[in-house]
Amino acid sequence: MIRPAATLAVLLASTALATGVMAQSPASPPNPPLAEGAFATSDATDPYLWLEEIEGERAMAWVNAHNARSLGVLQGDPRYEALHRQALEIVQSRDRIPYPGFNADGTLDNFWQDAEHVRGVWRTTGLDSYRRAEPEWETLLDIDALSAAEGHNWVWKGATCLPPAETRCLVSLSDGGKDAVTIREFDRTTKTFVADGFVLPESKGDAAWIDADTLLIARDFGEGSMTRSGYPMIVKRLRRGQTIDQAETVFTGQPEDVSVSGYALRDADGTVRATLLNRGVSFYESETWRLHADGSTTQLALPAKADIEALVQGQLVITTKQDWTAPSGQAFRTGDVLAWPLDAWLADPATPARLIIRPGPREAIEGIRATRNRLVVALFENVRGAVHVYAPNADGDWARIRLDLPQNVTVGVGSTSDRDDQVFVSVAGYLNPSSLWLADAATGAVEQVKALPAKFNADGMTVDQFEARSADGTMIPYFVVHRDAMASDGANPTLLYGYGGFQNSLLPGYSATVGKLWLERGGVYVVANTRGGGEFGPNWHEAALQENRQRAHEDFQAVALDLIARDITSQPRLGIIGGSQGGLFMGTMLTQRPDLINAAVIQVPLFDMLRFNKLLAGASWQGEYGNPDIPAERAWIQAYSPYQNLRAGQPYPEVFIHTSTKDDRVHPGHARKATARLEELGYPVLFYENTDGGHAAGANLRETARRIALEYTYLTRRLMDTQIPVPE
Repeated sequence: MIRPAATLAVLLASTALATGVMAQSPASPPNPPLAEGAFATSDATDPYLWLEEIEGERAMAWVNAHNARSLGVLQGDPRYEALHRQALEIVQSRDRIPYPGFNADGTLDNFWQDAEHVRGVWRTTGLDSYRRAEPEWETLLDIDALSAAEGHNWVWKGATCLPPAETRCLVSLSDGGKDAVTIREFDRTTKTFVADGFVLPESKGDAAWIDADTLLIARDFGEGSMTRSGYPMIVKRLRRGQTIDQAETVFTGQPEDVSVSGYALRDADGTVRATLLNRGVSFYESETWRLHADGSTTQLALPAKADIEALVQGQLVITTKQDWTAPSGQAFRTGDVLAWPLDAWLADPATPARLIIRPGPREAIEGIRATRNRLVVALFENVRGAVHVYAPNADGDWARIRLDLPQNVTVGVGSTSDRDDQVFVSVAGYLNPSSLWLADAATGAVEQVKALPAKFNADGMTVDQFEARSADGTMIPYFVVHRDAMASDGANPTLLYGYGGFQNSLLPGYSATVGKLWLERGGVYVVANTRGGGEFGPNWHEAALQENRQRAHEDFQAVALDLIARDITSQPRLGIIGGSQGGLFMGTMLTQRPDLINAAVIQVPLFDMLRFNKLLAGASWQGEYGNPDIPAERAWIQAYSPYQNLRAGQPYPEVFIHTSTKDDRVHPGHARKATARLEELGYPVLFYENTDGGHAAGANLRETARRIALEYTYLTRRLMDTQIPVPE
């Protein structure tokens, strides 16, 4: 089977469409290009480069001083303790759904965190046991106990077990939450790490089983082995008993690549059907090569933008992310899902493909998984989901059935079984607690096996879906979660969330913390489905790529304008929140339309877009943003880069910026430098840096609860305090 991708723990749902559309004035143009010699347009003009020294003495002294001040303000607020208590109770609650993964023997695995297992426990149970209200779990590995015994702040990053028995596993552990991991061989039968087993030291990269004594590894092998993005450039074959230095190189990429990796393409019985190597040429373009027994390689005839999704009954399933003419002469469109008989196609790339799915203009595929004999697809229309099951007929066509799941919801396809055709499906909504369903993809039978109890009082609340007209006329959908009795007086405290990049779709889901700490207290919650996301497929994403990035910013601004035009809120009561790419979103809103907002929570952000490609994994994102080292591309990046566009004399509100020292994906220097520049210009700013936590900004549940409480304390101060003036 295909290597399992990380699955979402919380899968999302949708709501009814409200038809009203309100015309509005277009957003203001972005800041004009900066003059030569303007702030931080070169290393020589950036006074805060020293803040990029992640654990430098001067930089950490700066961090500690800012942490002390910001924690003093926010934790000193009389409302913090109650918010923290509520957040901690929610994130550590034991009545959450334990999302499972199928094992080859039919048992289920789960990784679980609670108040007693802050770092978490890897555990297993049977399906019949899982169906009960209180399953009988058997612990495989206790991360809290391991951390205490070894003196590390271990963070669980998953396990990959060797088919078909799946008794030997490669366990990935991060020290403090970094993307870089240590990989160690683990025996499920003895529940111990294997003495003299495979051990790979800390590095970004991965490892894949070929057989019981052979791995394909992509790691940091020393000087010249990593790409400029900071990911592996070399794949080696490591045999049991060899040192890493003795491993045989089987593939080498280029320094300009994002990364390379290797894996085994297996059928449902665990038999290796092909050994594949992936060369990530850019974030969205890749090459797939077949590694032959004699060590030679052959590039597969696939489009540069495509994903290998599954192997079902000997049929290789891929999704195209570009218009493409196959070697057979067949023309396919962006977003098509198609399949070939694997053996015939490997022998002759001109073998005709079969089209399985061609999404419509308002449709998007949000997940594809395979059971033993079926292809299971989450297909969304206008951000509302359904699950369809496909199976190849004898003539090569694919028949389709729709699973009988709740309607007008967002659904997510979870773990699938290689033994049979069982699949877990999650269903949820903004106001509907998540539920987990077990489906038989062969028969279409479904049953609800778990449901999350309500974590906040949603009585008298509703969800609307509106559209805002962006600057170029494109209609941008957005969801509004609010009380039925919401007044149209512009006085509603409103929190607007956005991301707008990397084809990530913002699908409605149940957030207990948003519900308890915001909605229940009278807040309005808004999610913007801007271009750059994947809500309507690859074309919706590509509409805001690179030179068109400003479109996504204008989309987000249009939603804010629409909220104000509808009198849902007003500038004194409107706040924004987003992280990572969403943090860049918040920065551009701050610098381009500060007149629309009174609060901004900027989480683990990108901010200095003229240097993003030089910091940690930044070079890998040039496919999304462009390359600031190329003058023509630098011009349109500089036009919106928040760090360079911070100016004096603007109506910037006090913002809350937070990051993590251990984030080895988005450099904490972005957040630090943004804070320093704002302070230099005389603006108030709250800054907090967690010294652990990685890109998630929380290595354990207690850190997560603290971060959430700090955010909502800040938002309460900025948007809910009664002294905030609201226009008549």
